Amino acid sequence: MVIRTEKSMGTAYALLILLGQLGLHRFYLNRVGSGIAQLLLGIIGWATSFLLIGFVLLVPLWIWLVIDLFITAGMVRAANAV
Repeated sequence: MVIRTEKSMGTAYALLILLGQLGLHRFYLNRVGSGIAQLLLGIIGWATSFLLIGFVLLVPLWIWLVIDLFITAGMVRAANAV
């Protein structure tokens, strides 16, 4: 038997705001694929930002995170509905 815990809206938004560039809010909401994508964009983007090419990866990530501010509530509801 699998015991599921309900996902918290507050925890999801805290992870998004504090650690969003690592995609941790998406891992928390069982969105592993997009979490890995955000994690890689963040790590590679920051690691190469001193060359200025990292910003080519960081700007789309930041736009994605702004969009996540609006859709995280729906992702929490979907994670809790399963």
